[in-house]
Amino acid sequence: MRKLILTTALAAGMAVVPATAMAKAMHAKHAMTHEKSLYERLGGAPAISAVVDDFAGRVLADTRVNAKFAKSDPTRLVANLKTFVTQATGGPKLYKGQTMTAAHHNMAVTDAEFGAVVEDLSASLDKFNVPAKEKGELLGALGPLGPQIVSVHSNATGGALPANFKPAPAAKAMKK
Repeated sequence: MRKLILTTALAAGMAVVPATAMAKAMHAKHAMTHEKSLYERLGGAPAISAVVDDFAGRVLADTRVNAKFAKSDPTRLVANLKTFVTQATGGPKLYKGQTMTAAHHNMAVTDAEFGAVVEDLSASLDKFNVPAKEKGELLGALGPLGPQIVSVHSNATGGALPANFKPAPAAKAMKK
């Protein structure tokens, strides 16, 4: 199977400005060195899709974090993750979703829950035998998103989604 990488972060979702800046920096680096982009080295759209699908399944089944996604539309989440990772790795799609700060506002994500999501992503990358260099690049690009996602500094996991959290609209209501 083709190799790939995903991001989410918290997932699953990420910041538009940092993702855009990261993608531009990757394009510039690869243009100067003639090295393939991370997107290409991961295997392109089919590989990113496979990794993100596996990652999302892990996160939604992980009792350490799945309560945080109780109001989220899984279809929308996966679609945004695929687009975000594609852009963040130098691929052809532009992420137009919410910033990480906006997407995770009032979710009360803890440090440990963010860490659990990173572990789930790492496990998905390992399942698809993503090489260490590419895995490190992807995780290194996503790690700085933590401060935009984490709002509770705690080692607790499995916390309920606060009642005041307002999810993004379901996929069917999204503009194409």
